[in-house]
Amino acid sequence: MNPIRTCAAGVLAATALTLGAASVAHADPPSAPAPFTAAQTAQARAAADAPASLATLSRFFDRDGKHPAAASEPHLAGPTVTVFTLDPGFVAGRAGAPVADPDFLASKAVSADGQVASLWTVRTASGWKVVNIATGGDEVDYVTKAHGAGTVFREPQIDAWYVLRAGRVLPLDAEARHAVGAGGATLADYQRLVHREYGDKLPGSAYDREGKAGGYGGRAAPTAPVRERAAATGTSAATAGTAAAAGALLAGAAALAVRRLRRSRRTV
Repeated sequence: MNPIRTCAAGVLAATALTLGAASVAHADPPSAPAPFTAAQTAQARAAADAPASLATLSRFFDRDGKHPAAASEPHLAGPTVTVFTLDPGFVAGRAGAPVADPDFLASKAVSADGQVASLWTVRTASGWKVVNIATGGDEVDYVTKAHGAGTVFREPQIDAWYVLRAGRVLPLDAEARHAVGAGGATLADYQRLVHREYGDKLPGSAYDREGKAGGYGGRAAPTAPVRERAAATGTSAATAGTAAAAGALLAGAAALAVRRLRRSRRTV
């Protein structure tokens, strides 16, 4: 079982939604938009593999000062993949909304002593940039294990990974199995599930206005300072506020409830 892995509060970036009349659609929405193109993926990988990114990665691997030699030789391993994240319109129950949106591109990196991290890359006004480094390699691992059969996406509020295949949402980790069962759920049933869990916590809700979710505010700031990774779990407003101080998550969808936290290092 993989460790809890959400970054800077594990929330989705804000999107304007009207919640008052939202109801769960009964027709199956489209599976997901297309992933990033091959050209975009190549540009994102080049940004992740740039000397400046690898230098920051070395500091990340040597964050406790105990692995200077191992941290000095990080390298990318495996493909760079599109990471899809739960769509806010799908959560709100908007008819035709995809289950997930392409959120960022992830590249797995490994240190000389076997430490693993994921570099999250997004397109900014000045080009593709690494904006987050997260411990572990879930992003690439789950996408590659699906072998292109279906759309792999994440529900970051509970650190759950799924694949949408043949109209069913199938679990890829323990958190997802707990949510939908070993056999998964139909897309319509999964939509009802996430609407029930998060439908009252989208932007504009009382939950949002009270600042309980943390990390609201849209796209990741490209100038956010580098921060140390620290293990953290919790559901309280105080915990979410701490995560909010680390900055909002990457782009893609709407901010939802924080259930479990695992802070990661941010970079420019």
